[in-house]
Amino acid sequence: MIQICIIGSGNVAQHLIKAFSKSEKAEIVQVFSRKKESLTHLVDSDKIVTDLSDLKKADLYIISITDDAISEISKQLPFENQLVVHTSGTSSIDFLDSKNRKGVFYPLQTFSKAKPVDFSIIPICLEAENEADYHILETIAKSISNVVFPISSEQRKALHVSAVFVNNFTNHLYQMGQKICEEHNVPFEILKPLIFETAEKIKTLTPVEAQTGPAKRNDSITIEAHLNYLTDENQKNIYKLLTQSIQNNGKTL
Repeated sequence: MIQICIIGSGNVAQHLIKAFSKSEKAEIVQVFSRKKESLTHLVDSDKIVTDLSDLKKADLYIISITDDAISEISKQLPFENQLVVHTSGTSSIDFLDSKNRKGVFYPLQTFSKAKPVDFSIIPICLEAENEADYHILETIAKSISNVVFPISSEQRKALHVSAVFVNNFTNHLYQMGQKICEEHNVPFEILKPLIFETAEKIKTLTPVEAQTGPAKRNDSITIEAHLNYLTDENQKNIYKLLTQSIQNNGKTL
């Protein structure tokens, strides 16, 4: 069993705790949290520490905290030459202090504490400084997921930016659609089959092939009608920007 200490208590940390608790290859020996009560529903209280100096010896230390704090926390770790990784999508492996062996264990998914996830289908992106450490990361990654990739820090930057477009920005557009529906007493539920089908098509079509709508068809009458209908200037600007982007993309194909 690979012994793991998890440093952090946020969304990613809590989902990792749940996933590793079911793994036959990994054992969580300790968890660090500023507030002990934030993890007592997942971990026995005697395994939770609030002081980094109380961390036990383990095979792997996973820092799962905000990006801004990774560098400072890694400097405060009270040991040297241990395998320490972070779970950030944007931070380089070099954010970690060089007194320890460094790596990255990045699960590419949107996490909310209250929403269960199936970790077996979540891609886990790995990076390590040497083959032996990569093998440790690969072993525990494959114990919770069937989708594991070697991804460098530079590749991870591109991946994370792409994820913001396909996830965070898309979800914000859902919010806009919901607001428009609510303002006109239309149930947002009516749009859900369309949302699901759009996502489903990506399994068999490229995004370019799946693109439909008035911008794709250059349907200027419909586009003008939509712009005249919208009263929110922010919604209008986003509609214009995305319409122009879709049309420009069509010109370059």
